[in-house]
Formats: sequence, C-alpha cells, structure tokens
Amino acid sequence: MAKLAITHQADPVLVWGFVILIFLGLLMLFSASLPLSYEKTENKKDGESSSGNPTYYLLHQILYGLLPGIFFAYFFSKFSLDFLKQISPLIFILSLICLILVFIPGIKFEAGGASRWIQIGSFTFQPSEFAKLALVIYLAALLDKKERKKDVNNFKKELIPLLIVLIPLAFLLLFQPDMGTLGILCFIAISMFFGTGGSFLNTFLIVLLGLSVLFVSVFFIFPYQEERILTFLNPKEDLSGSAYQINQSLIALGSGGIFGRGFTHSIQKWGYLPQPTADAIFAIWGEETGFIGSVLIILLYLIICWRGFIIAKRAPNKFSQGLVIGIISWIVIQAFLHIMVVCGLIPFTGVPLPFVSYGGTALIFNLIGMGLLINVSKKTI
Repeated sequence: MAKLAITHQADPVLVWGFVILIFLGLLMLFSASLPLSYEKTENKKDGESSSGNPTYYLLHQILYGLLPGIFFAYFFSKFSLDFLKQISPLIFILSLICLILVFIPGIKFEAGGASRWIQIGSFTFQPSEFAKLALVIYLAALLDKKERKKDVNNFKKELIPLLIVLIPLAFLLLFQPDMGTLGILCFIAISMFFGTGGSFLNTFLIVLLGLSVLFVSVFFIFPYQEERILTFLNPKEDLSGSAYQINQSLIALGSGGIFGRGFTHSIQKWGYLPQPTADAIFAIWGEETGFIGSVLIILLYLIICWRGFIIAKRAPNKFSQGLVIGIISWIVIQAFLHIMVVCGLIPFTGVPLPFVSYGGTALIFNLIGMGLLINVSKKTI
C-alpha cells in the first residue's frame, strides 16, 4: 500500500553533491582533454602551424551533454512518476530497438573493434546508456507489481520475469561487445531485486547465474577478455603491450603523491596514458590533485549513495524505492568500477566515470537519473 507523501523541497545534500561533482567533472575533463583539444584544433597551413583551442572537448561536452542534460533533468524532476511507471514497458522496448540498431549497416558506428554507437549524420548516440536507465525504470515497475501481488518470494513468479528482462539485454550487449555495461546492468538488477525485498536465496541464484555467464563469455566466447584477466593477475609481464594502460595509470596515480602535481600539470595525459578523457580520467585527476583530490571525488560519490539510500528508505511506494535504488546503484557501482580499474584492483572494463568522463550521451542519461532522484526526494515521507 502506497504511503501518503506531501511534496516538499528536494534533498539539499543530494543536490549539492551532484552540483559539486558536475563542476569538478568539467574541471577534470578540461585538464585531461588539453592535449587532445590542441591536436584536434591545431591549424596546419603552408608549412606553419598555429596553436589549437584548449577548450574544444570541454565546450563539446557542455553543448552536447551538459545543457541538454540539465533540461532533461529539470523535466524529469517534475515528471509524473505514475505515468513513468505506466510507460515503462514502452521505454524498455525502445531501448532494445536502439541496441539492435547498432548492428545495422549504414547506422552503426564502430570504434576500437566494437559496435556500440548509432550515427545519423553528425549525431552519435550510445544506446547502452539509454539501456541502463530503461532497465532501472522497467525493473522498478516490475518489482512494484510483484510486491502488490505478494510474489516477492515466489521463485517462479519472482525470478523468471527478471531473467526474461535481462536475457535480451545480455545477448545484445555481449555481441557489441560491451562486457562492462553488461556487468553494470547485472549489478543494478541484483541491487534492485534485493533492495526491494527479494529473497536472499533468489538473489544468490541470480549472482551465480551471472558469474556463470561471465565465465563462459570470458573463456569461450571472447578470448580477449581472458587476456585482460591474465594481465590483471600479471601486470608486469607485458609492460609495452596488454599491461601498458594499467601501468601508466598507476604511474599517474603514484606520481600525484599527497597533493598532486597541480591542476593541468599532468604528464601522463601528453600521449602516455590512453583514453585520458574517458576510461582513465580518474588517473589524470589523481596525478594532478593527489590523494586529497582523489578522496574528495570518492567522498562525493559516497555522499550521493548515502543520501540516495535514505531517500529510498523514505520513498512513498515500491516503484519510487526501486527507482532510487537502481539509479544510485548505477551511478555508484559504475564510478567505483572505473576507480578500481584505474587503481589496478580489477581487470580492465572500459567504463566511464559518471558525470565526469567525456561523452554527451552518458552525461545526458546521468543527468536524467539525477532528475528522477530529485523527483522522488521531493515526495519522501
């Protein structure tokens, strides 16, 4: 039974946590993208070259990620959650269609041996970011329905529908391939399932199934994933090959010390560390701001997590509760996966740092998630 909630102001700690994280994210991106911005905009003509624009990637992120994202965040902070629940199947089906489109010639855009983007003219869209939000919304609605029917601890009625949701997503993501996103989606589903009252036994079975799929994928379907695991176990074996990125990340973090080299003074971003604006952006931040700056970013994610789960506890109904748990799990789990990869604590996954890494699609959907969190926080009891 839904609890009565009176609309009030959004959680100020949550809002300011996001605002500070977004601001620091723009600073991080500006610094990490300096070499790439200069290279992208350098004007070479008649044997002479002129200096490029150092803000190219920052401005692109603001124009195509932050500004539309803020608009959508505001829109969804006021959107009817009841209506969102009603259209959740449509949102999920639309996300599956978008994931299928990445395999269609003429529309798909490939990079680094992976087909993860849709390109129409100059517009590029990454459907996997949409899939994260769609899964959260649809699972929240599904779990709310199970709660009302008292099926939360019924194996057949609880677990089978969840697997039916995850299997098509897993299939489409495996063949992009995008193991990082698939892992995040599985973590989101497990967190939402258990956090909204799912039984411990069924949660354990979901985890066991996920590990089985991971094992088969790594050792039988995608051999390069096995190489990543072996590199993780022996990071000093191939310093100029498969272990290059992780070792350069560790050099960046180690050289930052306690207080860092200073803002914009990273050395590793100047052609040494691959993907300084995306998969390795936390390493650049750690190099420039040191242990203090790194802890600050981690604390911001923990504050968002803390406030999010307080909001979930006070949510007026199961749909709102599931929505909050799913979004918080998505943001925080992805953030810590990114940080752990950079620190060499887990094998390379290639996931971006939420609200920070370069990518307009990711930032827009991160901000939509933020808008929905704010929406629920205004209706807590």
